[in-house]
Amino acid sequence: MAQAKQAVLRHAGLLLVVSGPSGVGKGTLIAGVLARHPEVRVSVSCTTRAPRRGEVNGRDYHFVTLEEFQRLRDAGELLEWAQIHGDLYYGTPRRPVEEALARGEDMILEIDYQGARAVRTILGDRSVLVFVAPPTWGTLLERLQMRHTERPEEVAARLESAGREIANMGLYDYVVVNDDLQRATDELEAVLLAERCTARRFDWRTFRDRLLADAEAASSGGGQNAIA
Repeated sequence: MAQAKQAVLRHAGLLLVVSGPSGVGKGTLIAGVLARHPEVRVSVSCTTRAPRRGEVNGRDYHFVTLEEFQRLRDAGELLEWAQIHGDLYYGTPRRPVEEALARGEDMILEIDYQGARAVRTILGDRSVLVFVAPPTWGTLLERLQMRHTERPEEVAARLESAGREIANMGLYDYVVVNDDLQRATDELEAVLLAERCTARRFDWRTFRDRLLADAEAASSGGGQNAIA
């Protein structure tokens, strides 16, 4: 008996952009999704700051000189970039992301709303924007204060930044409220899985035509087991 050939789906990769206020738990949610999906890659940013103890070049960040960063920026080789202050810059290398997506690989990128807007401008619907929000403002304040690693003025600066992030929530495709870690991780994973199944992520026309050709072959061959 001839065995039916399977129509293969060839998915395009997606870039899952995750944003939200400092202290909302973005890193924890991303780590949870990566633990479930080790095939997903993390976009490694470049920065002009010096490595901190334990950080590895190419794993945590690409540590570059100010001159190299400016060259990358001016050559259009960054998806997005930001000047934090003085000579401190962060940015997302463009080529590794586009090459991964072309291979059908999925990536996660954690950036702020300004970076998310820049990524959407360049990548269009190849990017999926997810905003992680706190259940209440008080919860966010409590989480920041519980760190005990920042001075009051630093906490105030992060809260001011959080207000700007929340004000731009309408930029995003999805909103995940992190009031329960397990549920929020499930929801972020659900976004990844759902977006993989959207028609624009694969060559559905070729897939459809293959299915219809198989159906015609089965009909002309006298039954569904006659598909070659």
